[in-house]
Amino acid sequence: MIPEDLAPRINELTAKSKTDEGLTKAEEAERKELRETYLALFRESFRSRVEMMQVYDKTGKEVTPDKVKKVQRDKGLRDD
Repeated sequence: MIPEDLAPRINELTAKSKTDEGLTKAEEAERKELRETYLALFRESFRSRVEMMQVYDKTGKEVTPDKVKKVQRDKGLRDD
């Protein structure tokens, strides 16, 4: 889960960087660290969602990709 205060702080620093004032070295380092943290959390969340999904066609037959099924079996989420 991405903390609620993370994105607003990144946006605040980005807006400041676009002004004449610019960012200090400490603020640049903070922005870089916050961005890396945000991306890591986003990727983790996205991966989890993909690993949990099941895909069905219009007739109701499961057509979940085999790669996703394997990951689900490895994590104990599937019985088949």
